Amino acid sequence: MDNRIGRLAMLLLLEEGERPLPEGWSYCIGKVGAMDEQKVVAAIETAARSNHIIRSNVYRETHALYHAIMEALHGVTRGHFQLGDVLRTVGLRFAIVRGTPYKEASEGEWIAVALYGTIGAPVKGLEHETMGLGINHI
Repeated sequence: MDNRIGRLAMLLLLEEGERPLPEGWSYCIGKVGAMDEQKVVAAIETAARSNHIIRSNVYRETHALYHAIMEALHGVTRGHFQLGDVLRTVGLRFAIVRGTPYKEASEGEWIAVALYGTIGAPVKGLEHETMGLGINHI
């Protein structure tokens, strides 16, 4: 079984379907379109909570997810976290995977966020493909 959490997140996202995951791992897939990076973050956090990937009452889980999202967005926006302010919009699918990618149990759980879609001017047909991946320990 493949324990590379980032690879699994990207494959789940790009293949748009089910993949076998190691026992005890969880994931969800969703989509978001926005001109505001805060809406992208909120959509991913909401999906993670709704699908029980993270527990809302455990701060470190929300914190780890936030950092994975920001790392993935860094790739999508090429390091410039501006969307609407500079007339850019994104249409993204996302996958969130939580699991234990290391053999040593003391390494704990990790979370990966994969993003794939389009970014560009808010005019249909003027966008281009983009992707990003963020991984953080919980």
